[in-house]
Amino acid sequence: MNFTLDIIEDKIEFFEATDIQTLEKKINEQIEHNKAILLEVHHVSHQMHIGPNGERFYSAVVHFKAKK
Repeated sequence: MNFTLDIIEDKIEFFEATDIQTLEKKINEQIEHNKAILLEVHHVSHQMHIGPNGERFYSAVVHFKAKK
């Protein structure tokens, strides 16, 4: 049996929530998971959208890169 292991060098993940605290919690949990595979946060981009009924919707994109 032949095994090949490749290192993940870049990973982009998307998150969404109806409040900023939940969004932050989701991102922090994933940061901890990605530390196990030697990835760290490279860049974060986030947005907030207000719907027609005034409800808020938060989203974020987090770019993880391999630790050097």
